[in-house]
Amino acid sequence: MAHPSTALSRFLHNRWSVAGTIVVLAVVLMAALAPILPLPDPDKTQPSRRLSAPSIHGFPLGSDHLGRDLLSRVVWGARISLTVGALSAGIAMSAGTALGIVAGYYGGRIDQIIMRAVDVVMAFPYILLAIALVAALGPGLVNAMIAVAVVNVSFYARGVRGAVLLLREQEFVEAARAIGSTELRILVKHILRNIVAPILVFVSMNIGVMITEMAGLSFIGLGAQPPTADWGTMLADGRQFITVASHVAAVPGLAIFILVLGFNLVGEGLRDALDPRVR
Repeated sequence: MAHPSTALSRFLHNRWSVAGTIVVLAVVLMAALAPILPLPDPDKTQPSRRLSAPSIHGFPLGSDHLGRDLLSRVVWGARISLTVGALSAGIAMSAGTALGIVAGYYGGRIDQIIMRAVDVVMAFPYILLAIALVAALGPGLVNAMIAVAVVNVSFYARGVRGAVLLLREQEFVEAARAIGSTELRILVKHILRNIVAPILVFVSMNIGVMITEMAGLSFIGLGAQPPTADWGTMLADGRQFITVASHVAAVPGLAIFILVLGFNLVGEGLRDALDPRVR
């Protein structure tokens, strides 16, 4: 892994990475300040002002089919998307990293059992497996988050296992064994410490995937339930009015696109900055 100061310098000299960081930080700040921003209640309906165009009747981004302020719902929806995306990525990262380290370091039968289970999960399309899990657990934001996390565990397990396979036979690991270091110390200090960089890259890119998958589950009614201000449910509400009030679907769709693009740019920048082979 590149030295922290060198990695930071590389990252800051990548204008696309900086742009992605600004986008993500702006959305995070907007979501964090949602309770104190001068915005109307995101669930307040005004049927007489339904489907108002942007900048009409005091709605900067327009209103939906129930007359709810789209700007307010987008801001509050950002809180849900960011929270669920981060929590899902954290759960998947923790479980996947643990499985990948154990499989890669110990190898043998343990590796075979873990990786065959991972192969079974990867044999199914992620979104279909997530739908099946939510159907079994029941619709809801928490169950959707758990389902999305479970189907992404294999993403981390495979990546971490590959990194551990490269590290476990390195000279510094052999030296640690020779001086009598415990396996736990080797795993934490020498293995885990040296795979932090790829894990950070995995997480930064995976959060965008999580947000998209959660929006997809909410879109089909398996994620956040009405009247919760969620970008996926907002898209679902707007699809039936796409020909008469396209902004109802365009606003949350654009919000998802911008946030996911921001996370992807950050991930690309981290990958380039932390890779010691990049000059």
